[in-house]
Amino acid sequence: MLVDSHCHLDFPDFEEDRAGFIERAGEAGVGLMVTISTRVRQFDRIRAIAEAHENVFCSVGTHPHNADEELDVTADELVQLAGHRKVVAIGEAGLDYFYDKAPRDAQAQGFRKHIEAARQTGLPLVIHARNADDDTIAILKDETGKGAFPFILHCFSSGASLAKAGVELGGYISFSGILTFRNSQELRDIAKTVPRDRLLVETDAPYLAPVPRRGKRNEPAFVAHTAHVLGETIGLSDEETARLTTENFFRLFTKVPRDALR
Repeated sequence: MLVDSHCHLDFPDFEEDRAGFIERAGEAGVGLMVTISTRVRQFDRIRAIAEAHENVFCSVGTHPHNADEELDVTADELVQLAGHRKVVAIGEAGLDYFYDKAPRDAQAQGFRKHIEAARQTGLPLVIHARNADDDTIAILKDETGKGAFPFILHCFSSGASLAKAGVELGGYISFSGILTFRNSQELRDIAKTVPRDRLLVETDAPYLAPVPRRGKRNEPAFVAHTAHVLGETIGLSDEETARLTTENFFRLFTKVPRDALR
C-alpha cells in the first residue's frame, strides 16, 4: 500500500466528492493520506476532515503565502493544536520566493516559529521551499544548531544543494507529480542521489497531477503514478517502491498508527 504524504483535501476542488476521492485512493492502493494545513485560522476544517475518515490525518500550520496574515500564531499555539490525536505534522511552512506573496521576513519568522513547534512536539515539519534554496539551507542549519527537529522537504523541485543539505541535517525528501514531467530529468537525477531510506511520495493534490494525468485535477489516487516513476528512477519495482516509501513514512510520521493503513 502507498501513502499520499501531502494533499489538501479541504480545498474547494474536493468539496463535492471528497468521499469519492478517498474511495478511489483506496482502489488505487493508496491506503493513507495526510491533508496539510495552510492556515491555522482554518484548522477546524482540516481537523473535521481527518476526524471523519480513519485513514486521513492532518497537520497544523501556516503556508508561507499566508505568513503575514498569521504572525500572531505562536509556537505554543501550534504545539497545543498538535496535541489532537489526528495531527501528525507541523506546517506547511517555509520560504517561497517564486510568488513572494508574503514579505520574506514574515516568511522567515513563520518558518522559525514552526521549527520551534516541531522541535517541541517531535512531529515532522512539512517544509515548502521554492526558489529559496540558500535561505532555506541557512535557516535549517542555524535552527538545527539550536536542537534537532524532524522535517520533510515536500514537493521537492529545488536544486541538488538543498537536497544534500536536507539529508545531511536528517531530513526526508518527498517527490510529487513534477518528478514524472518530461522536462524533469534534473529532478530525477537528484532523486537518484537521495538515500533510499529518506524518500517519500505525495500528490500535493489538487495541484501537479502526474503524467499521464497532467493538466487534470490531481487526487490522492494518482500518487501511484509518481511512485512508479520514482521506482523506475532508482531501480525498484512498484511493490518495492510502495514498501520503501511507506516504511519511510511511518519512520518519520511516528504519531500515525500503522494499523491506520487500509
